Amino acid sequence: MGTSPPPSILLRRGRIYTLDPERPVVEALAIAGGRIVAVGTDEAVSPLAGPATEIVDLGGRTVLPGLTDAHLHLEHYALHLSRLDCETPTMQECLERVRQRAQAAPPGGWILGHGWNQNTWGSYGCAADLDAAAPNHPVYLTAKSLHAAWASTAALRIAGVRPTTPDPPGGVIQRDAGGTPTGILLEAAVRLVSAVIPAPSLGQLAGLLRTAQERLWRFGLTGVHEFDGQRCNDALRILQGDDGLGLRVVKHVQLEALEPALALGLRTGMGDDWIRIGSVKVFADGALGPRTAAMLDPYEGEPENRGLLLRDRSDLFDTACKAVEGGLALAIHAIGDRANRAALDAYEDLRRNEEEQNLPRLRHRIEHVQLIHPEDIARLGRLGIVASMQPIQATSDMSMADRYWGERVRHAYACRSLMRAGAVLAFGSDAPVESPNPFLGLHAAVTRRREDGSPGPEGWVPEERLSLAEALTAFTHAPAFAAGLEGVLGRLAAGFLADVIVLDDDPFACPPEALAALQPVGTMVGGVWRHRTF
Repeated sequence: MGTSPPPSILLRRGRIYTLDPERPVVEALAIAGGRIVAVGTDEAVSPLAGPATEIVDLGGRTVLPGLTDAHLHLEHYALHLSRLDCETPTMQECLERVRQRAQAAPPGGWILGHGWNQNTWGSYGCAADLDAAAPNHPVYLTAKSLHAAWASTAALRIAGVRPTTPDPPGGVIQRDAGGTPTGILLEAAVRLVSAVIPAPSLGQLAGLLRTAQERLWRFGLTGVHEFDGQRCNDALRILQGDDGLGLRVVKHVQLEALEPALALGLRTGMGDDWIRIGSVKVFADGALGPRTAAMLDPYEGEPENRGLLLRDRSDLFDTACKAVEGGLALAIHAIGDRANRAALDAYEDLRRNEEEQNLPRLRHRIEHVQLIHPEDIARLGRLGIVASMQPIQATSDMSMADRYWGERVRHAYACRSLMRAGAVLAFGSDAPVESPNPFLGLHAAVTRRREDGSPGPEGWVPEERLSLAEALTAFTHAPAFAAGLEGVLGRLAAGFLADVIVLDDDPFACPPEALAALQPVGTMVGGVWRHRTF
């Protein structure tokens, strides 16, 4: 699919938003060889059609550049599609789903799920709850944040987690008053159990990725910036080799793979139109959900808890220098204001080092930037650091943020403040933490409201709302810029890759609250229709 010769196509009679400031709205596009060869009026472009050209009458439909999710876990998302949905209003509903899945599963088989949130339930579960629901199965359920997990006694036993097991570096095994593990694992401790769960073969994973890819096309995604590990990369290569890859993938490198990547000579930007090397992913802290995000001041109501700073300024700088000297950019996960400050301090040092050592000024990133101290807002733009953010998490997390961050939420998910200060915003979903549907992200960025309208007409922290054009740029041109691809992706102009979506409704003409319900009727990647219903 990724290598088959694409057809020549003419899209005509449309309302085509190019996001190109030179020609923002046109009627027609001509496509050949997987690229756009002309844009303009029907009268100007139609003569380019040849006898083998597919002529598509859009009938006034809207066309946009293909959308890119700038932060997504593709393997986790693909696995999530076949796992138990644990995002339930109550713990009892989740346990009932576990019970039903266990009844249909062979004895001894793992019950896997994702999506629970103890903040919604009011408390964490424990291993005994899972033991009662699935007495003959090991159970492992990841939290919505992916920064915590809930395991049954059988799962802990298989993993060798006992009262004497020490907390791993950067992780916590939650324990009761007697020191017995409760079944809740935080941060790096989740890997104690996840490492012993039988993984699908690479061929099976490639099949799961194929299914996930089809789902993403229906959402209007034509590209992703992918943050899972080497197995995902290997499965993507299988898809590509079978001519089955139809997404543009910027593949980031996990920190544990840095040394092998440097030994192989991998560099940011290396690759082709389908799979391209991104940055090295480094964690500075945890997450808001389990309250492990690193804070300058304690969480509200928890005077002893400032979260977990997994790497400080010095550690981050040392890692960044090693990566940059090998030609790899850095992407630092930072949720809390202390972690974001540590990341920015390290980047300040890194920019100085790049200049002193005459090294390239790479496009480094901070992933999430969920809470930032107001004194640090201007630093991303000044240092040229991409703010890789997930606007849907602002509305998903707002109740938790209000509860645990208090008045600090004025600078939580501070999209407009960061953009006004000169930062490039690249938007994603962090799927499967949230849905990868980018129209939910657009809705959240523009309205700062949930789909049900809460918290009210003005939205949550309304000062941080964006215009639709700004939000669309963050799902198109900005991810392309972050990947060094702004000359061929993110806009509809001659010479750009033919990644296009078609909508029945015009998002610029519909009320902002309707954005969440929009669904593409056509998705084209590289001049090939991947999804089409019109």
